[in-house]
Amino acid sequence: MSERTPEPKTVLLRRGEVHSPADPFATAMVVERGQVAWVGSEGAADAFADGVDEVVDLDGALVTPAFTDAHVHTTATGLALTGLDLSDAPSLEAALARVREFAAARPQDRVLLGHGWDAARWPGGRPPTRAELDEATGGRPLYLSRIDVHSAVVTTAMLELTPGLGAGDGPLTADAHHAVRAAAFAAVTPAQRAEAQRTALVHAASLGIGSVHECGGPEISSEDDFTGLLRLAAEEPGPRVVGYWAEQDVEKARALGAAGAAGDLFVDGALGSHTACLHTPYTDAEHTGTAYLDAEAVTAHVVACTEAGLQAGFHAIGDAAVTAVVDGIRAAAEKVGLARIRAARHRVEHAEMLTPETVAAFAELGLTASVQPAFDALWGGEDGMYAQRLGAERARTLNPFAALLRAGVPLAFGSDSPVTPLDPWGTVRAAAFHRTPEHRVSVRAAFTAHTRGGWRAVGRDDAGVLVPGAPADYAVWRTGELVVQAPDDRVARWSTDPRSGTPGLPDLTPGRDLPVCLRTVVAGRTVYVRPGE
Repeated sequence: MSERTPEPKTVLLRRGEVHSPADPFATAMVVERGQVAWVGSEGAADAFADGVDEVVDLDGALVTPAFTDAHVHTTATGLALTGLDLSDAPSLEAALARVREFAAARPQDRVLLGHGWDAARWPGGRPPTRAELDEATGGRPLYLSRIDVHSAVVTTAMLELTPGLGAGDGPLTADAHHAVRAAAFAAVTPAQRAEAQRTALVHAASLGIGSVHECGGPEISSEDDFTGLLRLAAEEPGPRVVGYWAEQDVEKARALGAAGAAGDLFVDGALGSHTACLHTPYTDAEHTGTAYLDAEAVTAHVVACTEAGLQAGFHAIGDAAVTAVVDGIRAAAEKVGLARIRAARHRVEHAEMLTPETVAAFAELGLTASVQPAFDALWGGEDGMYAQRLGAERARTLNPFAALLRAGVPLAFGSDSPVTPLDPWGTVRAAAFHRTPEHRVSVRAAFTAHTRGGWRAVGRDDAGVLVPGAPADYAVWRTGELVVQAPDDRVARWSTDPRSGTPGLPDLTPGRDLPVCLRTVVAGRTVYVRPGE
């Protein structure tokens, strides 16, 4: 990130709309020493005008808490932004054409890196073969991860750089995938890695994201990647980075500066790659996926983290994987006490295939559901990938956000970028307009899960909201009329009544333009200004 002048000590923002529970009709805000000092009306703002270092005329813009993306792979996001991205490739032929163009344009790269192919959305439904990739790259090493990052296709030259890997012609999964990914990322130089991280954080700031939760681990990146990102975030202006290290080694997580031995500690894989662990077989495959950890391993890890004062957390997507997590954490509660388990705020990432029983268990155990609404937008619906893998009936049960909220389960929204893009307002829209109507939540609830929810997930209840004393992490938006949207029309009508005191948010009806970020501020320091503003 480029160096920027530090924010003045005291700033008055006025003549806008400030989204704050402290005053639902607020039009002004004062920031001092990196914290919100006051929120109120335009008339009262006059009293502050002469005592501040700077006055910002919002000209009707909306001020909200900055977003927190609760599940990000920062280096991979940056590499996708600057490298080969196949997430919108409409066909196998188009994907191969992009591989050829990318290989021709990058003669200096020792290993070609790409991401995002999704054969389930292509005519014919098959991924590229190794022979096709060998031809497209001219025989060079290529690692090409599937959109869910739980499988990959590679060239013969890439296999030759991965000692001891004997693999067939299809996509690589499980240990074979982990090995080849490690070999591919080992070819990225420290300078390339830092530039990718910087690119990702700059992009996040441009979208009004003030914090990201980095989900690293030995099967995802490397220790140097993880510590390098934390160091970069501490030294340069930009979004805050909270790091999670996915390894069953509490002391390692602590030594690396992680908030927890959590994140993508894999209990299973992903639905798209047929590696999410299910109770009953996939509709389009005669197996139940892959289990990496059982309930006993979950118990041991949760006990160790709880006693060390660190968060535990797991990647669990399939219903059998979620059951293993719940059973394991419940057994941990019997060992160390339910109160200590609840106080630790352990996390479950993705948590897609839930039942009423596992939802209730999340509430009982005080688990945070770190979820990605864009998954439903991308793969849900009667004809989507979920229905292909599970059948329509099971697919309709996925991502039950409304049931989680009704049970009192804390939600933290994220993207799992680069699996789905950094897109906070799109994420809020995806939750409010879930493809399965009974799983929809109000825009206000979704917005809270993507702002305050991420802070609560790391144990901070005083942040992610614009009230006096809170960190001055906020974003300024150009948007249209503010409204209150809820799945229940009666609730929406009541909330729009001024007597309800419910602050409005942008209209996120599908098809409407999303808000545009004009400025992002973290701890009172401006980390992004839209060009021309």
